[in-house]
Amino acid sequence: MSIELLAPAGNLEKMKMAIKYGADAVYLAGPNFGLRAGAGNFSIEEMKEGLKFAHDRNKKVYVTMNILPHNDDLVGMENYITTISDMGIDAVIVSDPGIFSLVKELNPSMPIHISTQANVTNYKSALFWKKLGASRIIAAREMSLKELSFIHQQVPDLELEAFVHGAMCISYSGRCLLSNFMCGRDANRGDCAQSCRWKYHLVEEKRPGEYFPVIEDEKGTFIFNSKDLCMIEHIPELVKAGVTSFKIEGRMKSAFYVSTVVRAYRMAIDAYLADPDNYVFKTEWLDEVCKVSHRSFSTGFFFDKPGADSQNYKSSSYIKNYDFIGIVISYDEKNKTALIEQRNRVFSGDEIEIIQPVGPDITFTISGMVDEDGCQIESAPHPQMKFTIKVPEPVSPDSILRKKH
Repeated sequence: MSIELLAPAGNLEKMKMAIKYGADAVYLAGPNFGLRAGAGNFSIEEMKEGLKFAHDRNKKVYVTMNILPHNDDLVGMENYITTISDMGIDAVIVSDPGIFSLVKELNPSMPIHISTQANVTNYKSALFWKKLGASRIIAAREMSLKELSFIHQQVPDLELEAFVHGAMCISYSGRCLLSNFMCGRDANRGDCAQSCRWKYHLVEEKRPGEYFPVIEDEKGTFIFNSKDLCMIEHIPELVKAGVTSFKIEGRMKSAFYVSTVVRAYRMAIDAYLADPDNYVFKTEWLDEVCKVSHRSFSTGFFFDKPGADSQNYKSSSYIKNYDFIGIVISYDEKNKTALIEQRNRVFSGDEIEIIQPVGPDITFTISGMVDEDGCQIESAPHPQMKFTIKVPEPVSPDSILRKKH
């Protein structure tokens, strides 16, 4: 049995961290034609570097080209497809038949994954794309496990990918016009302003200048406040439904988010694959994904159509119980010290946790800090500054330091 853990890569750093923390593949966008214009994305040179990094570790890289293009968007697309084809990209993700046909014309052997934007919700659609030459469909988010299982039964040799974790868009499988109407930014062309997350006030026609807050209680409005998707407790059900690629949402998220979530799913998937018949879910895996910024969790459409329980009526804020403190650059075994690159403020005397790409978690209290000039310091206040701390046991490079609020 082969299950792929597919992680978001908003930039080169996030890509490398995702792979180091257990992703089998990553999906990313180049400078154009993807649906996350604000994610940082990759230049052509960064894509080449990232691809080499992934392939050297037997991992795969998929490039998103899933915009719904207007005529102007097709300018330069042929050259782009040729460039990434020559580079050796493992697959492209598309939603538009025109882009699909262009990829097939320029590189018939390029694997094509059909984006969730294409809204595949039935086996006939899946079969349609397979006959055209698609190797995988990324299921619409409105699909239940029962529906996914039926598609797998009808088209068993078509790879089936599904989102298993992350933010839920309130529109139909990502197709949304709200951002376009409100501020001229087309969500379907990669420039979503996330208008659904804004706070709103009502203005009565005959009372200009009088603003009435649109609220449900003293804590705010929750009209668009969908919970995050989390399926880490349901690995067996996903596998039995025929899902072969478990996709994590979040190219806009931090390296801390990606590393932590990927690592938790990696542990859960590996435990299941090692012994499916005796698999038991461990609550610490759920605890791990709760340690990054998130909304309350739901299971989306997988078991039933979302109702009141899938909306968050308590708060419109994200839950954030831990801070990302820094990354381990190196470890000195002789002195038992680690060189840290700081990301958020930390103080001597703070209790912190270190999570590693491979190896156990370590919890300890910082007994002292030394800056790059060899001076004792009480805190690390400046982003990206480097400092050294004593660590009770060896830690590997790229380990992450975090601190509970």
